[in-house]
Amino acid sequence: MGLALLVVLSLITLVSSYFFAAKTWWMPAVASTYGPAIDAQFAYTYVAMGVVFIAAQIGLGWFAWRYRDRAQKVDYSHGNLRLEATWTVLTAILFVGLNLMGQKIWAEARFQGAAPGALQVEITGMQFQWYFRYPGPDGKYAKTDPTQADASAGGEAALGLDTTDPAAKDDIVVNTLYLPVNREVDVTLRAQDVIHDFYVPALRFKQDAVPGLMIHMHFTPTQVGDYEVACAELCGLGHYRMRAMLKVVSQQDFDQWMAAKEKDKSAQ
Repeated sequence: MGLALLVVLSLITLVSSYFFAAKTWWMPAVASTYGPAIDAQFAYTYVAMGVVFIAAQIGLGWFAWRYRDRAQKVDYSHGNLRLEATWTVLTAILFVGLNLMGQKIWAEARFQGAAPGALQVEITGMQFQWYFRYPGPDGKYAKTDPTQADASAGGEAALGLDTTDPAAKDDIVVNTLYLPVNREVDVTLRAQDVIHDFYVPALRFKQDAVPGLMIHMHFTPTQVGDYEVACAELCGLGHYRMRAMLKVVSQQDFDQWMAAKEKDKSAQ
């Protein structure tokens, strides 16, 4: 039995290590400026955890083999305080070190403001839909009243947009997010009802949207294409269908799209 456990643990370790090293189930190609740094942080973490995982499995296999049942008298031990203190300190150093390594990229996206001229977009999550709002030429978002929001109506009514606010005349609300390539996007993230999570794997962008909070982040898409937007927080029975599309297009195509939306808005 000890030999069987040793063989099984060795196979599990080898197969698991292969899938991680080969990136068999990995994220899609990077499509944002922050992506490479985030992928590098993932790589450091996987290497560190991989070393710990392999060492732990080797130790477990060795103990299963070394202390297999051989009709010997069993000795009871209270443990080794020095050894336990050593691996606790090493674990703390590892986790604190990984945190310090990743804080720069985390802070840049969340705690440092976007550069002047960044495109303003408000992203609102509600059961079970994403809404994207652009402030229009005036650069101002109209006021919203959550008590007047009607999710079943969709569009501006779903956000509770105050149509009496002068800034509402050019606000554009859509269900598909259009962004120009290689232009920074200043995101205001909010939730209408429960916690949602705005997640675009290709952009390596993932952030909770929390009711009552206006969360600001910024990123720059670098590849033209269509990308899936998912909700990565279990938000109710319809969570599985809370999806949207992000279309990254050229600046010219974006300007044309925005002009068409502004024309439709003025015609209402």
